Amino acid sequence: MAAAPARTAIVVGAGIGGLAAAGALARTGWRVTLLERADRLRTAPIALLLWPGGVRALQVLGLSAGLAAIATEVPDAGLRRPDGQWLVQPRAASSPTPLLVHAEDLHDALVAGLGDRVDMRTGVSARLARTGDSTLPAVTDGHSTWEADLVVAADGADSALRAAVAPATAAVAAGATTWQAVIPWYRAPELPPDLAGPVVTQAGGYRFRTAALGERSSSGTSGRGGIYWAATGPGAPRPEPAATQLELLRRWFTGWHPPIETLLAATEPDDVVQRELRELRPPPERLAAPVGDGVTVLLGDAGHAVAEHLGQGACLAVEDAATLVSAVHSATPGRSLHAAAATYQRARRARADEVRRHARRLGATGPLAGLNRVQARRRERAAATAAAWHPPA
Repeated sequence: MAAAPARTAIVVGAGIGGLAAAGALARTGWRVTLLERADRLRTAPIALLLWPGGVRALQVLGLSAGLAAIATEVPDAGLRRPDGQWLVQPRAASSPTPLLVHAEDLHDALVAGLGDRVDMRTGVSARLARTGDSTLPAVTDGHSTWEADLVVAADGADSALRAAVAPATAAVAAGATTWQAVIPWYRAPELPPDLAGPVVTQAGGYRFRTAALGERSSSGTSGRGGIYWAATGPGAPRPEPAATQLELLRRWFTGWHPPIETLLAATEPDDVVQRELRELRPPPERLAAPVGDGVTVLLGDAGHAVAEHLGQGACLAVEDAATLVSAVHSATPGRSLHAAAATYQRARRARADEVRRHARRLGATGPLAGLNRVQARRRERAAATAAAWHPPA
């Protein structure tokens, strides 16, 4: 009796979600091709927050080995105003705390998880080639065409494939921009114990967060560790060079409580990564669309980019990957795969809607935002939502 043909998948986008999905699909028997627009696999030199739901997703995907070596627990920092006065006192952790990980360390772990099972193609600007009643979905870069039972669009907020699933949806500015940096340990200032812990400070539309990433070694260097900070302010991204942007940040946060000014003074322009906060409007009505016997699905920011007021982007992407792999684990092309994609869509749309609501509430900052109990409750509820996800049974 002839063996059944291998199920095939194309994953477009080698970000956190795309890498996680590609590796896990390959380990569960799919023949996977991963297409990436850049000429090589890389990510920004920033830090990512992994909430407990994201950690659970990495565990079920078989990607959590070694996480303890690259991640740092981030206890509740409370909330302060610029003069240092507590608005919300830190609370003792009653549940697993978020982890902070250097994006390059996590990226390297996910690339290693691909093994030799995934056909990797870089320098490919993919777009959808086939939709509707075709036999199977396919993508093309204008020169080559790849066909598969499953196409996973993990190509970010400006997805070139999303129109086939959610044609009315587009990525739009959320009205704010974030700047992030990791000051490596060999340049990081020595901070007294009362200033070395995580900090979250907010006033008006401005927010500053900082936390240690790893520990300072006796030699003064510690791989990609250091002191991480992220600053958020209203408005569009700045067009000036990084050095000018850094000077602007120093002016914005002048007079804010220690160690904020000290950290900005120790930051060099090459450390800083600027990113506009964006979201999808209207939210996609679908996250999956059948194409003949196959299906195209949206994953990560391609399906639910939300303003990063809670740092949930990476977590949502790996949760997507875990949910998708669970849904299609035993599915075969045709009705079985269509049903699996519908299961994925129901689960992830509900989750994305919930996170989006909390992100918008956190981002609704007025002149005295953060100075009342309402904002404190918003933070608590958003954090509880971020931590609450569990993988499908």
